[in-house]
This record gives sequence, C-alpha cells and structure tokens, in this order.
Amino acid sequence: MDNPIRIGILGYGNLGRGTVKAVKQSSDMEIVAVFTRRNPADLKLEDSSIPALHIDEVIDYKDKIDVMILCGGSATDLPEQGPAYSKLFTTVDSFDTHAKIPEYFEAVDAAAKEGGNTSIIAVGWDPGLFSINRLVSESIIPNGETYTFWGKGLSQGHSDAVRRVEGVKAGVQYTIPSDDAMDRVRSGENPTLETAEKHRRICYIVPEDGYDQTKIEHTIKTMPNYFADFDTEVHFITEEQLAKEHAKAPHGGFVIRSGQTGEDNNQLIEFSLKLDSNPEFTSSVLVAYARAAHRLNREGATGAKTVFDIAPGLLSPRPASDLRRDLL
Repeated sequence: MDNPIRIGILGYGNLGRGTVKAVKQSSDMEIVAVFTRRNPADLKLEDSSIPALHIDEVIDYKDKIDVMILCGGSATDLPEQGPAYSKLFTTVDSFDTHAKIPEYFEAVDAAAKEGGNTSIIAVGWDPGLFSINRLVSESIIPNGETYTFWGKGLSQGHSDAVRRVEGVKAGVQYTIPSDDAMDRVRSGENPTLETAEKHRRICYIVPEDGYDQTKIEHTIKTMPNYFADFDTEVHFITEEQLAKEHAKAPHGGFVIRSGQTGEDNNQLIEFSLKLDSNPEFTSSVLVAYARAAHRLNREGATGAKTVFDIAPGLLSPRPASDLRRDLL
C-alpha cells in the first residue's frame, strides 16, 4: 500500500508477540515500534528490523503512529493504560473483566474524546466475537435463553490474574465446560444454570520458593470477578512441568441461544470457536479492529467504542464493492 496503517504495539507478552505476527500478515499495515516496560535489549523479536523501545519513549511517537494496540493484562495494566494512552493515540485493547467494562468504557471514553482519538475496548473473542453473537441471537429470538460456555482451554486473562498473585512465580488457568450442561441446553430444555454448574477452573501454579501455598490457593479461589463464583482447583507444579505440559495456549467455546418463534417452533443458534492459540487468535481480532479504529478516526469519530458499534465492513482491508460481490 502507498499509505499503510502505522501500528504501535504496547507490551510484548504472548498477546504482543501474536500481534506482531498478525500485523505482518496484514498487507495494509506496518509496525512502527514495539514498546515495553522491560529493557528493550532483552526483547527477542523475530524480525530484528522492528524497533523495540522503552515505554518512556512512547510520547515521541504521538504523530508517528495511527493506532496503538494495547497488549497488557486486564487485571492491572489496562485499567491504567487504557485511559492514559487513549489521550495520545487511537487505541484498541482486549480488556476482558466483564463486570468492569461499563466503568472502563467511561474512563477511556473521556480520555479519548479529550485527545480527539478513537478507542475500541474489550476486543477479542469474549468479550468480542461472542458478545456480537449474544446480541444478534437475542435480537432474532427474543423468546429464549442465551448460554455461553468457555473452553476447554487456557484463558489468557485468568492466567494473567493468577500470575499477579503474591507468591506466584508462574502459572496458567484452564476453563473446563460442563458437557452435561451443554447437552441440556442443546436439547431445548432452557435450564437455569448456576455459574458453577457451567464451568470449573483448574490452575497450575509454580510458587515462589518458601511461599505459603495455602495462602496462594486461598487468594486465587476468593478472587472476585475471576474465581470466587466457580469451582476452582489449584495445583502446584514445578517450572519444568509448566514448560513441558502447559506451553501451548489452546482455547475455544460456544455461544448457544435456544428459544421459540411463533407458537411452538424451537430454534437454536450456535456459534463456536476451537483455537490452537488463544493469544494469536485474540491478536488477530485486535488487528482487524485496529483497521476499523483508524477508519473511524479518519472520519472524525472520537471516544470509546465497543464491537457493538463497529460495522463489519470496517474490519476488512477489501473494498466494500468486493465484499458485496464476494461475501454478501
């Protein structure tokens, strides 16, 4: 392209690495720089031509980046970074603490409007693609119930949350859906299911040497918005076991809407994902919405947006005429 979308990436964990790969697969984008709180010299970027810079240098790139993709975690990073950087840049992030999305939206909205920027929050597959499917299916079948099942898979957000617990050196968390609960939903029963009936959570933790494992387990199991409402298991393992048995990040899930139309016609809408790499898929969604954010900002839109506000055509690099011809 003559004028590719200039992308900045803030954070270089699993999500940041996936975002680099996703941008490199997008012909209408280029990476300006990756920003980190760590020593930039310690980052191992596969493409040595991409500058790795300390986060303190980000202000110097205010007019050199079209969209900043925020790749921090939802537990502690994004609540601060979202409002802070949306004042400076058009941004996209994957904030995924569902219960706190309304207040996070308000904070980012005010900051983005102050800076004249567009910020799309809570982008990914849940929240994100699953959210869209919940909205669409509820609108089509108003007489019914919607059920969301996550997993079996490794959750990025929940794994980040356990790693922030004092005394945790490393760790991952898997979400396991209930086969029995899904079968009941698919049968059209429309059951009332408590949170713990739909999923359980399994954590594999590498503790810091000498730290009280009982205290770690209690902190995880009582963590609000993440584990307090679930049947949660905590297993302590070694670093070697973590590297050997939990290096990949598979995930997926289902959104199912079951209900009736007319007098007695049962209808079922089901959307599912099966992912080899949760962070790489989430990164790919972020990059598509970065394209939309850039287009909206060029049109003069400012403030915070969610996936509900974004027309699907804005996600594609292809012209609208091509989309009508080939996909409609």
